Amino acid sequence: MPGLKKSYNPFLMTIPQRGKENMEDKVKVTAPVYQRIAADIAAKIVDKRYHVGEKIYARSYLASQYNVSSETARRAICVLSDLEIVDVTKGSGVVIKSYANAVRFVQQYTDIQSVYDLKRDILESMERQKQESRYLRQCIDNILDRTERFQSFNPFIPFEVKITAQTPYLNKSISDINFWHYTNATVIGVKREQTILISPGPYAVLRENDTLYYCGDDNCQTRVINFLYPKGTTQPVG
Repeated sequence: MPGLKKSYNPFLMTIPQRGKENMEDKVKVTAPVYQRIAADIAAKIVDKRYHVGEKIYARSYLASQYNVSSETARRAICVLSDLEIVDVTKGSGVVIKSYANAVRFVQQYTDIQSVYDLKRDILESMERQKQESRYLRQCIDNILDRTERFQSFNPFIPFEVKITAQTPYLNKSISDINFWHYTNATVIGVKREQTILISPGPYAVLRENDTLYYCGDDNCQTRVINFLYPKGTTQPVG
């Protein structure tokens, strides 16, 4: 089977060399019409709708068949001729020359189009991710804004912490452990089983499975957790 004499890639003629692309640019990458026509004719050769040695339609018929200008049809024939898929002889028309070269061209065309499609899909996916990130950021900002405004209206929303067997202060009173001195947090309630004791005072004793409700500044929650469950103990989940 005859090979190609020219290392000719028609696609390289249609893609200008560029610097770093802006990923936000929505550029549709596609082959020129005449190349797509050439690929279609080559595909028909591969499908054996056209056979080697067979004369295909004249340029004017191709222009009509593909609804393009005669010049576009001429360029399509030139691509096929340059790739030695067809022979163009003045007065004899266009004759199918090589099945193998047609196969190679169709494979190359398909591979390049697949790369274009993959690139387009990646760029579209990145754009969707950017939009979703912007939307997520907007939602987070809205939540934070509403939380800050709500807290400014009601600064006494309590924090809560579960008392477990891991705390070294189990069965000790709030006063005995100097809770306020170490945490700067004020205990406003203790839930024990189905009962909530409001304003329990300094002598309330911490029992296992109690829930402690307290108020303080924005950092008091961290101080309370670290105080009740020092390093080396298991902190409660949730």
